[in-house]
Amino acid sequence: MGKIAFVFSGQGDQKVGMCKDLFESYPTFKTTLEHLEKVHHGLIASIYDSTDDELMKTINTQPALYAIESAISAILAEMGIRADVAAGFSLGEIAALSYAGSFSMESGMNIVSKRAEFMQEDAEKYDAIMTAVIRLSEDQVSQIAEKYDYVFPVNFNCPGQIVCSGLESEIKSFEEDVKENGGRCIRLSVKGAFHSPFMNDASEKFASFLDSRVVSLPTIPTYSNYLGMPYQTSVKDILAFQIKSPVLWQKSVMDMLKNGVDTFIEIGPGTTLSSIIRKIKKDVRIYSTGSVDELEKLKEALSC
Repeated sequence: MGKIAFVFSGQGDQKVGMCKDLFESYPTFKTTLEHLEKVHHGLIASIYDSTDDELMKTINTQPALYAIESAISAILAEMGIRADVAAGFSLGEIAALSYAGSFSMESGMNIVSKRAEFMQEDAEKYDAIMTAVIRLSEDQVSQIAEKYDYVFPVNFNCPGQIVCSGLESEIKSFEEDVKENGGRCIRLSVKGAFHSPFMNDASEKFASFLDSRVVSLPTIPTYSNYLGMPYQTSVKDILAFQIKSPVLWQKSVMDMLKNGVDTFIEIGPGTTLSSIIRKIKKDVRIYSTGSVDELEKLKEALSC
């Protein structure tokens, strides 16, 4: 068996009541959320006693997903399942760095809460959204986006799937152009144009905030969305740039495969990253962790 990668999911898979069976079945999961509740008051209510519209707000989504992912990681540690490599998609990178020892779980909650606050502020400045382009190449998507002043390719997920951020007024025309060129678009369940110049102010504020935090290099190879490869030098500047820069997810996964990863475990409530990784490489082992059944299957598969 090759290396195991934990991949921590980003915004989009959140929903009220997510992982409720884990909360009810695993004391470690419940205890972790209760502990993080002390750092971020109202956390558990936002996950289990809110509305989907409220939870979809970045300022609520990011802390909620970070907490869920931290709690799942705690269960896996209890099972004896550990990663050789870590990566996270967008906000998932905070959870990945916490897992890899760059900062404590509690510090990670403070970091992700500030990140969410700054990104929410920028999201509210513009009528901007994100849409996933399916069936077209990177070059095709880039060529179509170049016709617009405020549409930017931002998430390079896998072959035939590139997410763009932009003003809603331009995204509508952009989506029509995509359709005329043989592709189709799927709107994302997020409010804001993340990983684009619309997040410049958030990136600068986050960089200033990180200056006052203790952030170490990860103890295992941990991938940067901004670089598409593991962190080698100081984390802070790169993590701040990530907010306003494209996510090079396909490049990251390809590098993991090249360096011996053959098992991916998605940490989070959904299966979005699992689906993306399967489109990059079909013959790898991929497991999800968002329910009791999925965790039990994983435990059995890895004979832990």
